Amino acid sequence: MTRIAASLAYAFVNLLHPRMLWLVLWPMLVSLLVWGVAAFALWTRTALWIAERLKQWAASGVFLVSFEAGDWVLIVAHVILFLLFVPLVYLTALMILSVFGMQQMVEHVAARRFPQLARRRGGGVAGSAWNGVVALCGALLLALVMLPLWLIPPLWPLITVAILGWVNQKVLRYDAASEHASGDEMRALFSANRGALYALGAVLALLAYVPPFGFLAPVLAGLAFIHFLLADLERRRSAVIEGESRVIDA
Repeated sequence: MTRIAASLAYAFVNLLHPRMLWLVLWPMLVSLLVWGVAAFALWTRTALWIAERLKQWAASGVFLVSFEAGDWVLIVAHVILFLLFVPLVYLTALMILSVFGMQQMVEHVAARRFPQLARRRGGGVAGSAWNGVVALCGALLLALVMLPLWLIPPLWPLITVAILGWVNQKVLRYDAASEHASGDEMRALFSANRGALYALGAVLALLAYVPPFGFLAPVLAGLAFIHFLLADLERRRSAVIEGESRVIDA
């Protein structure tokens, strides 16, 4: 948890730079424009459709948590739409950032905190694009697998956070490490930090729902993953060098 907290702290500091603030702004605005238009056109009709389905399911007893389907069921429908709207906006901004902004963010962090870290370029543009496709397919698969959990209303917020947390670590770990780590180093980093990377992704997914952090969340996530993985990569290389030195001294 200390490394996660440190990565988030460094990420918050980096957000104050004008170049990072610009990356905060434009991908999120593009995403909000796209999904805002969709919401303006479809929100009311979709909410009414969801409310009607909820009434039918409540009457049939399909939910594992019982409740009376009164007039407030329309409010519940709007809550469900909000829980889905935020991830769609966030994921769209994250994918835009992955394609057009992560390289700038890596350069920004590396120049200031890891200037001596050698670049072994274990990944590239094609690998990043494929990784993004796998992440989106994985998110859809997780959403399908978790469909039964939507029958338990208290779990609704946790479902979207769980999926977003997985997507965060899947997309951002590759883009954060591919410039500096070799292929073998990337695999070792991801394997050794699997739990920590998911925890970091989940924390950042939660922030996506918290104003005003939701607007900052995609860039904050990118910066945090860069700091986390490059710091661990630097530590691992230093450990190897120190181990070789001891052998020579002996």
